[in-house]
Amino acid sequence: MGVKFTLMGTTAGLGVPAFHCNCIACREARADPFWARTRSGAVLETGKENILIDASPDLSKQLLRERIQSVDYLFVTHWHYDHFGGIGDLEYYVKLERKWPVALFLPPSAVDDFAKVYPFLEEVFVIEPWEFGKSYAFEGIELTVLPARHSIETGGILLAGSKRAAYFTDTAGLPAPTARQLQGVDTLICDATFNGANWFPHSHMNWQEAIALGESIRAQHTVLTHLAMHYSTPITAAQLQEKLKDYAQVSLAYDGMVLTI
Repeated sequence: MGVKFTLMGTTAGLGVPAFHCNCIACREARADPFWARTRSGAVLETGKENILIDASPDLSKQLLRERIQSVDYLFVTHWHYDHFGGIGDLEYYVKLERKWPVALFLPPSAVDDFAKVYPFLEEVFVIEPWEFGKSYAFEGIELTVLPARHSIETGGILLAGSKRAAYFTDTAGLPAPTARQLQGVDTLICDATFNGANWFPHSHMNWQEAIALGESIRAQHTVLTHLAMHYSTPITAAQLQEKLKDYAQVSLAYDGMVLTI
């Protein structure tokens, strides 16, 4: 039996719908809350421990929705607000319920930034800089941080259990050594930020580029995430689903999507 891996959030910095936006994607999400998307993050539930990957500004809402009542570890992939803005949501969980610190794995370049932004969380977390290529063993799963290609130091996550899955929400393709390590992965969950023109080709991908990446590493299944439905050319989830009918091994991520690894 594999480990449960839940995509708690599946969009980029604004969320869908955005409070200020009335594009077709935001109208769709308001009409059907299933297509509403919170900022990207995920959780591994091993049965003994819960491991968060990123802490979006929507973290508290996500934990409530997925009925996650404990957190044991937190890996932050990179120091952009939509991936760390919910760290403070764990403060009173630790102080009032858990009673001992959560292990927080940060990019080495973000350790000083964390201390500046969250000096009041000194007793809430035990800080450890993660290392590229280092594997962390948990019950039934091994987690390895690998280099992504983004605007700042960023790690993607390789999960190895009964299957292999790669979680790369913010990346413009992959560095060659990472791509070699991910060859033949069972599931690639990756950055598909844009529909149409890619505004930031050195940091993100559009959905066609994400599909091409999955094909290039021979992923058995590619899941498109970090979807900013209003960026570049707005598109609804229904419209994107229609386009994906031509790709048998490609799926559209949604909040609460569960994979078994």
